[in-house]
Amino acid sequence: MRACRVKVSDFRGVKDATIMLPHHAVLIGDNNTGKTTLLESLDLALGPDRLNRTPPIDEHDFYEGRYLAKATPDTSTEGEDVSPEGGDAETVEGEPENVTNDSAPRIEIEVTVTDLSEEQKARFGDFLEFWDSTTDAFYDQPDPAGVDPAHVAEALRVTFHGWYDPEEDDFEGRTYFFRSLSEGGSPVPFSKKDKQICGFLYLRSLRTGSRALSLERGSLLDIILRLKEVRPQMWEDTLGTLSEYSVAADPALGISGVLESINKALKKYVPKEWGIEPHLKVSNLTRDHLRKVITAFIATGEGKHAAPYFRQGTGTINMLVLAMLSQIAADKQNVIFAMEEPETAIPPYAQKRIVHEIRKLASQAIFTSHSPYVLEEFATEETVVLGRDTDGALSRKPIELPDNVKLKRYRQEFRTRFCEGLLARRVLIAEGPTEASAFPVACRRLAEINPGTYSSLEALGICVVDADGETNIPGMAKLYRELGKRTFALCDQQDAANQALIEAEVDILLMHDEKGFENLVLKGTNEDALKRFAALLDWPGHLITKYPDPSADVFNALADYFSWSKGNWGIADFFAQCAEDEIPEWVRNACSQLKTTCDPAPPLDDAAEPVGESDADPGASSDGAD
Repeated sequence: MRACRVKVSDFRGVKDATIMLPHHAVLIGDNNTGKTTLLESLDLALGPDRLNRTPPIDEHDFYEGRYLAKATPDTSTEGEDVSPEGGDAETVEGEPENVTNDSAPRIEIEVTVTDLSEEQKARFGDFLEFWDSTTDAFYDQPDPAGVDPAHVAEALRVTFHGWYDPEEDDFEGRTYFFRSLSEGGSPVPFSKKDKQICGFLYLRSLRTGSRALSLERGSLLDIILRLKEVRPQMWEDTLGTLSEYSVAADPALGISGVLESINKALKKYVPKEWGIEPHLKVSNLTRDHLRKVITAFIATGEGKHAAPYFRQGTGTINMLVLAMLSQIAADKQNVIFAMEEPETAIPPYAQKRIVHEIRKLASQAIFTSHSPYVLEEFATEETVVLGRDTDGALSRKPIELPDNVKLKRYRQEFRTRFCEGLLARRVLIAEGPTEASAFPVACRRLAEINPGTYSSLEALGICVVDADGETNIPGMAKLYRELGKRTFALCDQQDAANQALIEAEVDILLMHDEKGFENLVLKGTNEDALKRFAALLDWPGHLITKYPDPSADVFNALADYFSWSKGNWGIADFFAQCAEDEIPEWVRNACSQLKTTCDPAPPLDDAAEPVGESDADPGASSDGAD
């Protein structure tokens, strides 16, 4: 089973979206793009416990917070056409009937599920359709004319509707079989039991683990017990024992004397038939009370001392939660796992293992992540890059690797760099390893010295990607630009043809006139800076042989050293100890230009036009989309 298609309307920061999902997926995009919104949409439609919240939605779940009808109540008489375009207004049981569909905003989420098990097909048979994955068309019959049967699969569509009920002054939300709505009959609810059979599990990023090993309904332990058909035989015995325990009868507790004095006072005021002995029970506990307070204690260090599960470290909690998820998947093979940020408080090797194990156990695994180690576990076709425009339209951006990056090279050497660029808002394509290592250090050093003029690349949200050659710059810049990133390039002097190709794909081309970044540095600094740095170095043997006293011929000595340490932080180490005027002017200007472009100065007054170009995320401050 897998969710292959999600449609969202008017939910949080998303006005409209239709997203196709692969068998396994990792969702990436800028903050507040809509990654979490997409997972929450799946949870509203498929999650068995999501609608237990009362109310299931609130005003902040509506796009731009708009949930009130703009139109006046419908006063038409029975039989009159009241829909805005002459057709019948779609209504759903439980929704206000006196307001047309277009008058009040409504959250609508439609999820298409395929690869159904035989159990699911038998239960949902009346509501199944046939979906063509190539055209995104639905059919009532399994063999529609003119359609390749290989592309047609049985599918179940479910839809969530959320709305504001003005009569009750409250928000409502319900999930239905889509086909029961589209065929015009009475809407059939997609019940909690139906959702349990679908097997959707969602782990949010803020997971404290406080409920996972409790016996609360819907906890991971409760799910495991239900899957194994285990019913804890503790509730009745525990409650019975506590109800029979008389606090007043135990002098050791120290309150029997106080109760006796209360008893004497009561005799003055109450009729004899009420009784004369006040009885104090331990509590008024119920089964639900016990479910909430009973939890596991775990000893994770040396010794026998155990602490509550939720008091463990974040990494330990996450690992234990994931161990329980693996149990659920092992017992129920047809499970969709949706998980935010599996890298939280977990080292890289464990991140990879978590993703690998969940992919292996689940019928579908959907992650969000900001970790390149997680992204490395997914092929490009499994990497769902999301973008959202200023009108709230969420879409998936396709990934098309440059022609020079073949699959083998991608897997062996390019994948890590590529993933880091995917996670950034802005990407600087550097010609080679020297530029990629040295230029960020120069910007960081300048920002330390003069923060009013310069900024580090990290502060500007710029990721540096090594193109491994000047001819690779245009293709890599094109790749990231088409994914919605702002792109810059840093390189030596180019011929006219390649320069034109690069300029066509980048916002800014930072190109110097020297042949090699080493020459730019050596010619752009002063002799004192070179001699000071030479005195700090632990020179390799072959260069000490050639230059017994490097300071005597410091220019040539460092030229050889920089060439020997190319791409190995030689020039980066030089920049790290420079004063501002010792860093080449070209490098300083390039750093300043990036700051001005990415972080423009505010306007002089409210009426003034903004200086420079701003690339703030559209809608990032208004909706809580992610």
